[in-house]
Amino acid sequence: MTMTKQQSPLSWKNYLELCKPKVVVLLVFTAIVGMLLAVPGMPPLDLLVYGTIGIGLASSSAAAINHFIDQKADAKMTRTHNRPLPTGDLNSRNVLVFAGIIGLIAMIILVVFVNTLTAVLTFLSLIGYAIIYTIYLKHMTPQNIVIGGAAGAAPPVLGWCAITGDIHPHALLLFLIIFVWTPPHFWALAVAKREEYANAGIPMLPVTHGAEFTRLQILLYTVLLFIVTLLPYLTGMSALIYLFSAVILGLGFIYYAIKMMRNTDNKTAMKTFFYSINYLMLMFAALLIDHYFPLSLSS
Repeated sequence: MTMTKQQSPLSWKNYLELCKPKVVVLLVFTAIVGMLLAVPGMPPLDLLVYGTIGIGLASSSAAAINHFIDQKADAKMTRTHNRPLPTGDLNSRNVLVFAGIIGLIAMIILVVFVNTLTAVLTFLSLIGYAIIYTIYLKHMTPQNIVIGGAAGAAPPVLGWCAITGDIHPHALLLFLIIFVWTPPHFWALAVAKREEYANAGIPMLPVTHGAEFTRLQILLYTVLLFIVTLLPYLTGMSALIYLFSAVILGLGFIYYAIKMMRNTDNKTAMKTFFYSINYLMLMFAALLIDHYFPLSLSS
C-alpha cells in the first residue's frame, strides 16, 4: 500500500524539520556550555541531562510555532518553500498539537526536575521568539532581529540557571555575546536573500535600507562584537586560551565583514553567514576548554 506525500503527516522527518534541528543544536550547545561554566567542576548529572532535554524541547516547540506562523511567508521564499507546511506534508493542526505537546513536556521537566526559575525564563524565551518576534517584530521593524535576538541569546543563561538556580553576571556576559552576534549573523543571510524577504513582505534591514547600509552595519556590529568578546577575559571569567580564540575568531569575522563591503555578491554574504555560525560554536567551545584548562600569564 502506497501513501502520497500529502497522506503521510506522521513522518518523523517532517516533525524533525519543524524543530529546526540545526538551529536548536547550536542553541542547546550554548546552553550546555552555560551549565558547565556555572560550577568549577562538573555539574550534577541529573540537572545537566534534564536541563538539556527541557531547554531543547522548548526550543523545538518555539521553532514549530514559528513554522506555523510563518507558513505563508515561507511559501514565497525559495529558502523555505519546501518546509512541511508550505508543501502540505503537515497541516496547521499537526504542527500546533506537536508544538504544544513538546512545549508542555519541556515545562514539566524543567519545573519538576530542574528549578522553577529556569522553567519561567525558558517559557519567556519561547514566547519571546515564537510570539513577540515572529508575529510582531519580524513584520514591524527592520530592527526585528536586534530586539528579537534577546530570545535567541537566552540559552546560556537558562543553562547556567539550571545548575545554580540564579542568574549570575557571567551568564549575562554569555547572553551579551550572542545578543551582539545575532544581527551581523542574520543580516549577512538577509543581504544574500533580500529579494526573497522583499517578496514575502518581511522588512529586513537590506529590504528597507539597502544592502550597502546593511553591510556597514554588519561591519560595525562585528567590531562591537570583538570588544564584547574580550569581556570574559577582562572580568576574570576566562583566561588566555579563550582570549587567544576570541581575538583570532573576532578578526576573522571582521575580515569577512570587510570582504562583504568590497565584494557585493551574494556568495560572499553567504560565506559570512556560514562563518558566523562556526564562529559562535568555536567561541563557546573555547570558553569551555578554557574553563577546564585555564592558562594565565602568572602560571
